[in-house]
Amino acid sequence: MKNILLTGGAGYIGSHVAHFLLDKGYNITIIDSLVTGNKKLVPKKSKLFICDIANKIKINKILRHNKFDIVMHFAGLIKVDESIKNPKRYDNFNYEKAKIFLKICFKNNLKKVIFSSTASVYGNPKNNKVSENDKLKPLNPYAKSKLKLEKFLIKSSNNNKNIKYVILRYFNVAGADQKLRSGLSTKSSNNLIKTLCEVAVGKKKFFKINGNDYDTKDGTTIRDFIHVSDLAEIHHLSAKYLIKHKKSKIFNCGYGKGFSIKDVINSMNNIIPKKIPILIGNRRLKDIKFSVANINKFNKHFKWKPKYNNLRYILKTALAWESKLKKLNFN
Repeated sequence: MKNILLTGGAGYIGSHVAHFLLDKGYNITIIDSLVTGNKKLVPKKSKLFICDIANKIKINKILRHNKFDIVMHFAGLIKVDESIKNPKRYDNFNYEKAKIFLKICFKNNLKKVIFSSTASVYGNPKNNKVSENDKLKPLNPYAKSKLKLEKFLIKSSNNNKNIKYVILRYFNVAGADQKLRSGLSTKSSNNLIKTLCEVAVGKKKFFKINGNDYDTKDGTTIRDFIHVSDLAEIHHLSAKYLIKHKKSKIFNCGYGKGFSIKDVINSMNNIIPKKIPILIGNRRLKDIKFSVANINKFNKHFKWKPKYNNLRYILKTALAWESKLKKLNFN
């Protein structure tokens, strides 16, 4: 495995994985339309093609003129509330365009895929910790679009034994690169930790808790947060596994530990000099109460230990990145 193709490499997670893999000595090629991505996040050592993943002529040309060992598909839209307002757009970007792209890959003999999926495909799980074989009940168009592409990959692999995939279901990805080369820079993001950091650096006046009447320990929703650098390593491990074993797998990506929104706010208050001003708002439509990963399957396959499994560290790197954005007027 030498040459890796990444879609969405100008985004938060894609750019981070690109940096990680370049540090490991791989050749990285990125395809990004820059609809939501930021060119400033793209590593200088990578090769960037600015085009839509559904542009058949351009994608065919890229694949014909380059030899890739594996494709990592990050490209897509990720805002749950936006998907509720505009479900067709999400289905188009996350499913229809991705399907066109993957079909071109398969036709050009690029048949090993790592796909960024989401824990939101589980919906409101019955068990406290969700495992990969739990029932899938996506609650919003974003999650539904991701699940549709999962099913497309599984069906394609069943129809052609040479097509192999690893589907990674992300829980809540947070934090930033230690060297501050990459972080979450999306404008008007509703990411919990990103928003907290914006309040902490003075970009926003207060932090709004969307509902404090959930059936949880303190009334706020509970999430499993994973540092983006550990997630990048998971992609590397998954790629090596796919190349070596040629077996398709689905894995949860989290730490298996849940923090409530109030836990995260309290932890942030211990880092910064001035407490975060809070407002209590209504519940968000179709929000998930409790989302924590059962990580036994991944641990069984890889015996991997995360390096950044620490909420304080996650918050400190996210805060350092937000301070950099403010200073440079980056976004």
